Amino acid sequence: MHYGLAKRVGEGEVEWLRRGFRDEDLTSLGREDVEGVVDAVFVTLGGKDPLSTHISTLCRRLRIPVNVADAPNLCSFTLLSTHTDGPLQVGVTTSGKGCKLASRIRREIAASLPSELGQAVERLGTMRRRIWEEDHAAELAMDLDAEEEDAGQSAAFNKLVTPEDAEAARGRRMRWLAQICEYWPLRRLAGITDEDVSAVLRSYTASERSGLDPAAVDMRHRRGRIILAGSGPGNPDLLTRATHKAILAADLILADKLVPAPVLDLIPRRTAVYIARKFPGNAEKAQEELLQMGLEGLRAGKTVVRLKQGDPYIYGRGAEEFDFFRAQGYAPVVLPGITSALSAPLFAGIPATHRSVADQVLVCTGTGRAGAAPDPPQYRAASTVVFLMGLHRLADLVGSLTAAKAAWPVDTPCAIVERASCPDQRVVRTTLEYVCAAFEEEGSRPPGLLVVGKACEVLWSAGGQKWVVEDGFKGLDGLGVEGDLGLLQEAEGPVTATA
Repeated sequence: MHYGLAKRVGEGEVEWLRRGFRDEDLTSLGREDVEGVVDAVFVTLGGKDPLSTHISTLCRRLRIPVNVADAPNLCSFTLLSTHTDGPLQVGVTTSGKGCKLASRIRREIAASLPSELGQAVERLGTMRRRIWEEDHAAELAMDLDAEEEDAGQSAAFNKLVTPEDAEAARGRRMRWLAQICEYWPLRRLAGITDEDVSAVLRSYTASERSGLDPAAVDMRHRRGRIILAGSGPGNPDLLTRATHKAILAADLILADKLVPAPVLDLIPRRTAVYIARKFPGNAEKAQEELLQMGLEGLRAGKTVVRLKQGDPYIYGRGAEEFDFFRAQGYAPVVLPGITSALSAPLFAGIPATHRSVADQVLVCTGTGRAGAAPDPPQYRAASTVVFLMGLHRLADLVGSLTAAKAAWPVDTPCAIVERASCPDQRVVRTTLEYVCAAFEEEGSRPPGLLVVGKACEVLWSAGGQKWVVEDGFKGLDGLGVEGDLGLLQEAEGPVTATA
């Protein structure tokens, strides 16, 4: 027995008769108000079982709806694959020819419909009901005026309203509602609010034409929307199409200070842009400033894009911002970005996992809340660890890794990857023993991260030197060029080397 059916039996919602079928069951197991005749019959035996044919014949004779699994010829009705969203219901059937296909078609239809369309159906029903109620109230008022006229001069003495006029008005209002359903874009209908319903009804009273214009309602009651979008590691070619579309559609863009210029150059000139003023000691204040600017834009009916480096949910405070805007009544749309935690190692020629070398990837922060140092992960030979936001306190980070508690060997390969995927990308290949000296010698080129683990020298290594430095990014140069994809580093090796 199917789990769902067994559960209902256990909860007493379904009665299980542990015996075979009897002909009289069709006329005795039903409700009392129909004298025991059952409402419908479902047979799961399949079409080849003789009992299925027998039950189907009896049901047809008694005019009882019957459905036999995998036997359309024995069915008097078929079951729909249904999508339900509030009062909106969509059903698909292949008439028993392909149940799996019906489910797929239903999923395709449901996926193509705007979200919250069911709520729009509910609100349009409210519109329809209000029109009928107002028309009915108007008819009652006319009847009352007629009674007053029989008694003498009425309040409607100067009015000339005929039943034909009232009927015509009712027809116009219902035609107006029908045109809204017919001509407004579905996405506009899905976004309709209770305020829109009232505004459209008011606008109809003032002007029938304005009531039919969705743009007029948009201007008066346009609701702001917030998009949290990841911009990827830095190269504009690595933006997702969804994020690029969001950038082009935005009225206001609030960007992290680390979002590089080539990505910002994609923003249309008409769009207002604000870059976060985050610096040591001012991060929290700058974050609050961004949130307030976003909220002001939303309240003004604008489309606000919070453009983040990498991915919003990988040390991007995306969940905090989601909670903030949701608490203010705005449901953010979150668009993923290619996180540097995985793409930077790739562009540095480091496979984060590799058979017999690394079977685990850890993504860690090098700086906790309020600048506190987080606990380092324990040494594991087959792990690759990526530290974000840790280069500004690299000495402390390396010290905690190589201390007795974490016990990472000082000869563990590692690499600093800075400005991954940008033209000035730089990779410093070394070990935990020399990484601090290399960083001090070569200087900083933010943003950057630290990759630690044996995977760092699977494809490239320092070649026995204390460290090597590789400058420049050519990872996308060969795309579309026949015979040379250029996805790996040049074979000549590093640009500079330091012993």
